[in-house]
Amino acid sequence: MSDARDDQAEPTHSQSDAERGVRWFETVGVVVLSVTAILTAWSGFEASKWGGAMSISFSQASSARIEAARDAGAANAAKQIDLATFSLYVQAVAEKNDLLARFTEDRFTDRFRPAFDEWLASKPLMNPNAPKSPFELASYSPPGQREAAAADARADRLFQTALRNNQRGDNYTILTVLFALVLFFAAFSSRFDAPRLRWAMLAASVVLMIVGIVFLATFPKLI
Repeated sequence: MSDARDDQAEPTHSQSDAERGVRWFETVGVVVLSVTAILTAWSGFEASKWGGAMSISFSQASSARIEAARDAGAANAAKQIDLATFSLYVQAVAEKNDLLARFTEDRFTDRFRPAFDEWLASKPLMNPNAPKSPFELASYSPPGQREAAAADARADRLFQTALRNNQRGDNYTILTVLFALVLFFAAFSSRFDAPRLRWAMLAASVVLMIVGIVFLATFPKLI
């Protein structure tokens, strides 16, 4: 009688352990699915935000390029005026036409005059090391030249920022795919009948989830 009762109690104890294992498996699975669903949504949100930041930076870079082109055009137009006046001056000096030379020199613009005086002080007719023309000197800066250089540099910085934002958005997109794999493994693990296979699949999903969390913690956030 005692042996019969022991035989009946043993399957009951095993059944209890099995049920406890199933409950643990379901609990861990629910936690993994819940956490991963939240992380997937967050990664998608960050990917969208960084994509928007990339578009804004590209737009700002384009605007800066247009501004640089406009300022460069104004600088070139001003330089052409100074160049034409200086060419006439050089021609008058070559022809020894002092009246024309003085007339032309009196009409030098205020932006050209400092460079011309500096160039003339270098004695270009006698000094072989003198600048070829006043336009080579740093003191000559037509209006729009510095602005064009600044806008061009700003456009370069914004373009690099846009590329960096694009890469960050791509990183979050890849992270979304990683979390999708976690969801797949966690959901598919319950399809196996063998407990070891179920736990192996679930463990794989947990490992992938931890890897994704580590990457998520190191990525810059844009809220």
